[in-house]
Amino acid sequence: MMDLHSDAGSDPFDDGSDPGSEVSISTSSFNRFFQYEYPFDSDTDTRVLKGTGRDGWLRNLTDEEWEKLGRNIARNQSRVEIRLYNGAINDHKMSFFCRDLTRNRTTKINLFDNGLSVVGVRSMVPFLQHANNLTDLNLDNNNLESEGFNVLFRALRNSPIETLSCNDCGIESIEIENVYFPKHLVHLGLCGNNIETDGCRGLANLLQGGDSTLELLDLSHNFIDNEGVEILVEALQSNISLKTFDLGGNNGISNQGRIMLLKLVNDISSISATLHSNHTLTFLDVEDMNPDGSLDADDEIQRHIYEATEINSTYEGVSNPEAAGRKKVIETQLNSEKRAALANLQGVNHSLYSEINPLHLPEVLYLVGRYYDQRELYIALKSSIAGVISIVNRKQCLQHQRAYLRAKLEAVEAEISAIEAAEGH
Repeated sequence: MMDLHSDAGSDPFDDGSDPGSEVSISTSSFNRFFQYEYPFDSDTDTRVLKGTGRDGWLRNLTDEEWEKLGRNIARNQSRVEIRLYNGAINDHKMSFFCRDLTRNRTTKINLFDNGLSVVGVRSMVPFLQHANNLTDLNLDNNNLESEGFNVLFRALRNSPIETLSCNDCGIESIEIENVYFPKHLVHLGLCGNNIETDGCRGLANLLQGGDSTLELLDLSHNFIDNEGVEILVEALQSNISLKTFDLGGNNGISNQGRIMLLKLVNDISSISATLHSNHTLTFLDVEDMNPDGSLDADDEIQRHIYEATEINSTYEGVSNPEAAGRKKVIETQLNSEKRAALANLQGVNHSLYSEINPLHLPEVLYLVGRYYDQRELYIALKSSIAGVISIVNRKQCLQHQRAYLRAKLEAVEAEISAIEAAEGH
């Protein structure tokens, strides 16, 4: 970046036009503040305004110059990315920068680590409400707190925003109403905040319903406990959009909360429950992994969660949740060791075969024999022998009943014939 005052007597914001005219700003004086990038998806140039708090040209900008910079971006006809971070802008400067920055073609904004508060967010509201091309907004490591985030979320409700990152922003409570959340939001980063149960209630509104578009939600390293997990799990029962859900580093989540998350992706209480588990989540993390990506040996619950989400991943590309459900039944319900481990964790104390209609047992036993060895088939036969016997006894009973009824019918026919013969004489 060049020094704002390197050319004595010149105004680098002056494009030579009438300040009131709506023209494309493309003169060299304006371009000196931008780098050029050529996105893969378009032939149109994207201009990038980039600077940090260490850059002299930014530190020396007056309030009027910040306002002119924003105005020139608004007039510019090319797509613009704004990357001002590490102390490049503050609440006061933001009020001038956004004053005339209304109609614009800004696509991405990175305002990482600028100490921005709700005051700065309020200055951005008119700009955000008219940012019809904005898809990415990064406000990590600012001081938004709950009020700032809620103001921001409402301002983006009609925006095409797809990625919103507000990690480490001091957020506690979240107020999300169905009419106030962005309708195209795909990624939401809220790592390292102070979100508790109340915040989970707000986020549940974002996850519920068939209109949810969110695919990634990062809530790692907050203050979420088992009650918060229960709220989120209930919301995710009917969610078919969320694929990545990170809850690692929430120390208030005990094994009770982890088991709720396990049941979300693989409920072992019945075959029907397994088939109707969540088959959309492909990554669900509630434990912090080791630096090499591995889990500790005692992280049994997380391991079972990974196995379930791995099945979901297998069928993600073909969008076949029914197949994922059947796979979970085969790999966990029909595998005696896995089912025993899952049943122990989830408090299930009845046999799988006690819920299967005896008439369906041959098909179930065929599946066991197809996918597992003779030992597993023996265990299945041993567990289902009462049902097999009931099929045999039922068949025999019906056969005896049929023979009895036939004999009775023959006797009735004989009696009728005798009566008719007597009447003929």
